[in-house]
Amino acid sequence: MIRKAFKMEVYPDKTEEYIQRHNPIWDELKATLKNHGVYYYNIFLDKESNFLYAYVEIESEEKWNSIAQTTICRQWWKSLDSLMKTNADDSPVTKELIEIFHLD
Repeated sequence: MIRKAFKMEVYPDKTEEYIQRHNPIWDELKATLKNHGVYYYNIFLDKESNFLYAYVEIESEEKWNSIAQTTICRQWWKSLDSLMKTNADDSPVTKELIEIFHLD
């Protein structure tokens, strides 16, 4: 199992809409994540900075990276592109975080 964390940024006036769209996420997207080896996926919001901090536990980097090629993921990204900072392909702008400490 691989632990990953990254941060993204939601636009200040879109925070509530971002939260609503994730509660719940689309069933097909949830199934895609699980089928691609995602064990856990959490997103946390820092309301002061509007940064989103995501934490995932995944089976493999290869499976994780392949999620981006699925139609449902691309549709999901497109549905959120007006709510957050995104790249040209509608994927969220992310900055990987480095794990410093872990307690089992």
